[in-house]
Amino acid sequence: MNADAMKNTSRTDWARIDAMNDEDIDTSDIPPLSEEFFAKAQLRMPLSAVTTTVQVDPETFAWFQAQGETAQQQMSVALRIYAEAHKVYRASGTKPASQTAD
Repeated sequence: MNADAMKNTSRTDWARIDAMNDEDIDTSDIPPLSEEFFAKAQLRMPLSAVTTTVQVDPETFAWFQAQGETAQQQMSVALRIYAEAHKVYRASGTKPASQTAD
């Protein structure tokens, strides 16, 4: 992201949004949900997080801590992205470029 994009401020009138009631929201472009939709709908609950201890090198840990209060969440997301990327490679029978022999 460039510096100019970071200077843009929202032109949304947040005070007006906060003051709105449900009846004030225009939902005319949202189609009604049919009985068929609800018949097929499934409740999916997120799995509970697992707490574990992992050794991380000091430089990597410092970088995540420098990101602010969400460092632990960001570390979790980074691990999820890594795991998901490697599931694709395992399913296809190929290895990521970082694991192939030169």
